[in-house]
Amino acid sequence: MSEYDYDLVVIGTGPGGEGAAMQAVKEGKRVAVVERHELIGGGCTHWGTIPSKALRYAISRMTEANANSLFREAGVSLDFSFAQLRRGAQSVIDRQVQMRTGFYLRNDVPIVRGQARFVDEHTVEACKEDGACTRLTAGSFVVAPGARPFRPANVDFSHPRVFDSDTILGLEQTPRSITIYGAGVIGCEYASMFRNLGCKVNLVNTRDQLLDFLDDEIIDALAYHLRDRGVILRHRETIDHVEPHHDGVVLHLKSGKQLKTDVLLWALGRTGNSDGMNLEAIGIEPDKRGQIPIDEHFRTCVPHVYAVGDITGPPSLASAAYVQGRYAASYMIDGEAARQMVRDIPTGIYTSPEISSIGKTERELTEQRIPYEVGISSFKHLARAQILNQNVGMLKLLFHRETLEVLGVHCFGANASEIVHIGQAIMSQTGEANSLRYFIDTTFNYPTMAEAYRVAALNGFNRLF
Repeated sequence: MSEYDYDLVVIGTGPGGEGAAMQAVKEGKRVAVVERHELIGGGCTHWGTIPSKALRYAISRMTEANANSLFREAGVSLDFSFAQLRRGAQSVIDRQVQMRTGFYLRNDVPIVRGQARFVDEHTVEACKEDGACTRLTAGSFVVAPGARPFRPANVDFSHPRVFDSDTILGLEQTPRSITIYGAGVIGCEYASMFRNLGCKVNLVNTRDQLLDFLDDEIIDALAYHLRDRGVILRHRETIDHVEPHHDGVVLHLKSGKQLKTDVLLWALGRTGNSDGMNLEAIGIEPDKRGQIPIDEHFRTCVPHVYAVGDITGPPSLASAAYVQGRYAASYMIDGEAARQMVRDIPTGIYTSPEISSIGKTERELTEQRIPYEVGISSFKHLARAQILNQNVGMLKLLFHRETLEVLGVHCFGANASEIVHIGQAIMSQTGEANSLRYFIDTTFNYPTMAEAYRVAALNGFNRLF
């Protein structure tokens, strides 16, 4: 018998924790998980990915229905409030919780409730609010408590008109206007949603352009589309102070601008949920944003303690957290793991329209002096997009001029987060299997959005001659 209660204790039941726990138990290890909340699933299930994407879907369906000429002719007009649209997501959350709880029950993985706190390098305590604590020992640990919105001290988040990306989901009435401070992924997603609800939107960006990790052409397309929809983009702006009132919020910027709207959504930065875990007792020191330093295998400075998911910083994606958890568990058990799991992580940004990409951008290929060419398919020319009345968007393929190796896939438009995986599958191949010719020589169903790959591939191939 082992000297420890478990081979592995996982802290947090979000995607990262779930991935680690399920991978380890499938490899025959004794696993327990610690969760401080009553319901499992973490921020992804309760405050982030699932509720915000379910809300986006509800808003999109209402917007599409109101734009449909058949409905207009019939005198049908939908006008649900933010709260009504948000409540539609609760059934999805309930089903997710039930399903994910079942994963642990079927695999005999105990769920210990309470805030995890390290006692020593092989012991944690899970303490409830009533003071009751459960002590667990383990040979290894995976720390996956997630992150929460960063809250600067000079912003009064207790005011009923000031929100962050967690509390905005509790908004009862649809505001007439909103200022969103922070134009990262969360800020851009909510800017799209609120504009689709008919709100006047100020999107304040502290940088020179939106989402600068994306391909430049995709960035330009997003900025153009947001402006075309009526979103006011304000680049290179920095907060001076926030002045909340009973009838609105004034955001004072250092440039001298004053933006008064019904509500303010703070969407700048995330803080890792490392506080209260007593990590310092085992020699782990989180940075000023509560994030835990790790190596390429997700190990902390304590060799048997791993950290995955948002607690480690970017890319801060549920999909990435899950595979990081699987990778960490595999490496912990076997001393190796498939790097492919964590090497090429696609982005998925749920603006309206969606954005998704994988691989290199034009900027990166140019800097690296890699000879590449571009193939583009505009959605407005696709029969399926015309049928769906989703004409805004494009698929962009970047490929090596000589070998035809696919180097990057960038998509902006309806179903982009699904479409990108076709390109991902080809890019994951080695040698001649990763080639633009696959898209040229393969028959795609017609009409489909996937046909964009053939159109883009032919467009790019024709540029070579």
